[in-house]
Amino acid sequence: MDELQQAVAMESSDPEGALKMYYSISKISSSNEEEEKVIEQALFSIGKLLAKEERVEELAKLIKSIRPFLSTVSKAKASKIVRELVDTFLDIGSFTGLEIPLCLECIEWAKSEKRSFLTQALEGRLILLYHSVGEFTRALATVNRVLKVLKKMDDKHLLMEIQLSESKIYHTLRNIPKARAALTSARTTANSIYVPPKLQASLDMQSGILHAEEKDFKTAFSYFYEAFEGYDSIENSLALKGLKYMLLCKIMLGAPEEVQSLLTGKMGLKYSGRGINAMRAIADAGKKRDIAIFNKTISKYDAELQKDSVIATHLKSLYETLLEKNLVKIIEPYSRVQLDHVANAIALPFEVVEKKLSQIILDKKFSGILDQRSGVLIIFDASEEDQTYSYALDTVSHMGKVVDALFKKAQKLS
Repeated sequence: MDELQQAVAMESSDPEGALKMYYSISKISSSNEEEEKVIEQALFSIGKLLAKEERVEELAKLIKSIRPFLSTVSKAKASKIVRELVDTFLDIGSFTGLEIPLCLECIEWAKSEKRSFLTQALEGRLILLYHSVGEFTRALATVNRVLKVLKKMDDKHLLMEIQLSESKIYHTLRNIPKARAALTSARTTANSIYVPPKLQASLDMQSGILHAEEKDFKTAFSYFYEAFEGYDSIENSLALKGLKYMLLCKIMLGAPEEVQSLLTGKMGLKYSGRGINAMRAIADAGKKRDIAIFNKTISKYDAELQKDSVIATHLKSLYETLLEKNLVKIIEPYSRVQLDHVANAIALPFEVVEKKLSQIILDKKFSGILDQRSGVLIIFDASEEDQTYSYALDTVSHMGKVVDALFKKAQKLS
């Protein structure tokens, strides 16, 4: 016990020395429950230290090497240790290619030891791994198989995790109705159990993502805020993603000026970096209705913006909106303007500008025509629509109803 406390004290000053002490403790043969707890704590500490230094191969060897010790403890404790260490290994997120083979090997070991709950828990992590590497067919096949087993076992906590994973897979496949149905099932299951903060934050994050897909950015912002607070409370790195999505919602709602106010407090200082700078630059482009600043920001912060599928999807929509606003801003002072001038002013190809202006005219965003022969846009003054025809139609419709009512009364009298 003294050796364990000494190792804990050494973690910050001499992590390598602490690691050696933890390894020494983990090799002690346990004879009672107290010694088992010490070994368990040492194993968890080894996992955290190795994960912090991203020593994935060493951590994978540790998970395989502790199986003799696991056979000496209770099934519940063994399952807890394996799951904790595998979760630590997978949360590193370095994708070395060892993740799926290790997970499959642990599942086979759990099956051979007849540990059903551990098997399903590990398969739950396997689903997320398949999802992260784009193996969607395997992921959905595993989901369907595990859901059948879990409904018989009545493990609601794990059932909710699998339903949430299913929602994420369908969202990636752009099947939004099925993603929403799976998320609704997950939330229904969550209502009857205690949900840990990390999992609750994950539920809120997925809810926000699906509301954003439906262009309900106000509700999405609320969910992203809940997710951010949940991740922030447990010091999870996904809090940054939640904050970026909150800023994205403000930009998509047409309120980019509110981005700065969100980042002025402790929130902005704690999570400052390239990711937040990217969102701040996008908000600036939205505020100025400047497509050139937008394009520069996209190229400068490519990794922070384009590699996040949620942000990338909405940035495409934002680009179209900004392009439209930018074009309207340029042509506002004119009644006739050459398309070449508009293309030069916005620094985009002539064909792109011509196509977008045609779309804006067809959508009746402003009145005008494109003279393609002379390459000129002719803008008309907005005129009030003559309502006489619609009023006449309403009058005829109401008169028809009156005649029908009188005809029914006449039939009754006869």
